[in-house]
Amino acid sequence: MRCIPRQTQTNIMDLSKFQCRRCGTCCKWEGAVRVSYEEIVKIAEFLHIDIQEFINRHTVLTPDRRSLSLMEKKDGSCVYYDGERKACIIHPVKPHQCVSFPFEWNFPGWDDLCEGGKALRGK
Repeated sequence: MRCIPRQTQTNIMDLSKFQCRRCGTCCKWEGAVRVSYEEIVKIAEFLHIDIQEFINRHTVLTPDRRSLSLMEKKDGSCVYYDGERKACIIHPVKPHQCVSFPFEWNFPGWDDLCEGGKALRGK
């Protein structure tokens, strides 16, 4: 997955009116969801498991070996995305990377796939 910071995109749009429609596009996009130690602690507490157990069973080392990432399902989607409910299982403590989509990061064509992006563009 290649994330592109919003300011480097050639077609920058005003995201101030973006509203999440809970379509799950960002949760289903393949790639690392980096987590800080503070986020690991919060998620482990939320799931009522030991921090080391969470690290061992729910994270992987990122390809650049600089941080940990939440595990993915076989299809590349986040393990914490419930497709039936269209909801994040750890929503109250989800990582900053998740909260910051599409404001701080997104991917090429996100606004053609994301229901909130489509609405923003009037599609």
